[in-house]
Amino acid sequence: MMAKFRKRPVVIEAFQMTEARRNDNSEWPDWLHRAWNSEPSEGAVWIHPEDSTRQALVCGTLEGVHRITWDDWIIQGVQNELYPCKPDIFAATYEPVT
Repeated sequence: MMAKFRKRPVVIEAFQMTEARRNDNSEWPDWLHRAWNSEPSEGAVWIHPEDSTRQALVCGTLEGVHRITWDDWIIQGVQNELYPCKPDIFAATYEPVT
């Protein structure tokens, strides 16, 4: 039997990672600073181990390790989990909360 479902409205925190923001972390939210200062694991953000420029980032998610590319959004979910999201998917899925 098939049924239809609608995603519940939830409020998340997100931060768009740009090249400038990678090099100057003064705008990073506290939760991203904590993830950066954690050991590589689920819920952490670190430099991709195969990147000689030391610019490429990865994020430990519930589904494994995912690469973060420029302009991706890093989302902190409802259970404080982290995951990257492409800008077009983010724009289609989320809207600002006032």
